[in-house]
Amino acid sequence: MARRLISSGSSFERDIGYSRAVVDGEWVFVSGTTGFDYASMTIAGDVAAQAEQCLKNITKALEEAGSSLADVVRVTYVLPDAQDFPACWPVLRQYFGEIRPAAMMISAGLADPRMKIEIEVTARKQG
Repeated sequence: MARRLISSGSSFERDIGYSRAVVDGEWVFVSGTTGFDYASMTIAGDVAAQAEQCLKNITKALEEAGSSLADVVRVTYVLPDAQDFPACWPVLRQYFGEIRPAAMMISAGLADPRMKIEIEVTARKQG
């Protein structure tokens, strides 16, 4: 099966040279996704609101790949301020509470100071 590239239409993808997601057989790799609402190119100031928008963006990419959040096997969270992570837990539990993928949180700087969280997932489509 050929590799398929999925784009969100974000200018970042074109400018930097990456895809929102790559489908390779039964695997779907979703790039680090921030809380930008790509329809309006706005971002909320609140970390929990950004986490929710990240997951909406990821859900859209997974659906375009023929997958869903239920297929996520691995998730990585990146936050500039580790102390913000607990504020995201209710949102993360809402989306992943029953799925319970393997997970990791890293505290590191992000490309834009408005970004408070970035989320990357790997999914394996159910056959």
